[in-house]
Amino acid sequence: MKSVAAQKPVTTHKSAASLPTKYTVRPGDSLSAIARNLYHDPDAWPVLYWANRDRIHWANSIDAGLVLTVPVKPARIPAAPSQLAAPAPAPAPAVATEQSAPAEPAQTASTYTGGSSFQQCVIASESGGNSQVTNASGHYGLYQFSASTWAAYGGNPADFGNASVAEQNQVFDTAISDGGTSNWSAYDGC
Repeated sequence: MKSVAAQKPVTTHKSAASLPTKYTVRPGDSLSAIARNLYHDPDAWPVLYWANRDRIHWANSIDAGLVLTVPVKPARIPAAPSQLAAPAPAPAPAVATEQSAPAEPAQTASTYTGGSSFQQCVIASESGGNSQVTNASGHYGLYQFSASTWAAYGGNPADFGNASVAEQNQVFDTAISDGGTSNWSAYDGC
């Protein structure tokens, strides 16, 4: 009889083995939300962007149904692309309304990027520009407000989960003026 040499078992890196190799984008997903779910780090979204840049035209706009390649999270996160957002759409024609507040230029949920650099950073980190996204823990909108933070800074509780971009910006501005940037800077690195 021939002796059979013992074969070494093949070992794999646990985190690489536990990650899926593909991810199908669901409605409301953003790259940062997907990175938060897969890598437990929303700031790792550039890993997903660079691995799929041939299918993603703008980092803040991904379509439901898109199948993304999911690479192993590298030790060093690559830099974000130089242009994150699609150019803003042409403003819609003005329509007379009974509003007393000044009209905001038309923006779609998937392309809103904000005004100040801090505001842009928060939006990119929190929602990727999707004004109607709600994450698994119930945080909502461009700035991923909790229901209590939304109400504390003047948001209408009835609008939580379905607020306009203008209302979200107003609540964000109130939060910044009352509480400073600490509501986001500690979490987003902005």
